[in-house]
Amino acid sequence: MSISRFNDANFHSLCDKLAARDADLKTIIGAHGYPAFWSRKNSFESLVHIILEQQVSLAAANAALNKLKAQVLELSPVLILLLTDEEMRACYVSRQKAAYIRNLAEALARGDIKLEEFTESPDDEIRKQLISLKGIGNWTVDVYLISALHRADIFPIGDQAAVNALKRIKNLPPETTRDQLLPIIELWFPYRTMAAKLLWHYYLSSPKPLASKRT
Repeated sequence: MSISRFNDANFHSLCDKLAARDADLKTIIGAHGYPAFWSRKNSFESLVHIILEQQVSLAAANAALNKLKAQVLELSPVLILLLTDEEMRACYVSRQKAAYIRNLAEALARGDIKLEEFTESPDDEIRKQLISLKGIGNWTVDVYLISALHRADIFPIGDQAAVNALKRIKNLPPETTRDQLLPIIELWFPYRTMAAKLLWHYYLSSPKPLASKRT
């Protein structure tokens, strides 16, 4: 099965291909330039970081991640499993997210999930394996597929910033449902990741902040 990817070399050209098909996305590039190319390693640390980003600000997630890294020096499944609840709380990690991170660490330590094998695995297979773990939902998988594996056709429909930016750029009413947005998103196949990145870029560059909530 062919796996569609993007990288630093083709990122702008893929954005251009999408913009040629959608005038509203082209407007974003014209007004704000291209989104920054950012990447994360395919690692336990990256997945922990994404879990910490669930439903909180990026600054809060970064603060918790840095505290964890200072606590264990190397963010590995084995060392994370040695931390007590009190030590996790001291690193700004809630009881709920501590449980999610431990679930992931245990699955990796047992070998139930092997991140290195995900490099060549289809998106659906990766999603199936990760969502089997409590605390990992579609938004977390979407961000992992985009940022760590550079999959080119992922749209995080659970990301409120992307959804609100989509409604705004398309002049849609706020009450527009996600199901009603799907036909628009389908038109961006097979570069839906580029659309998401352009919408995030629009969200961050917009003079009027949009409410952000990650689910």
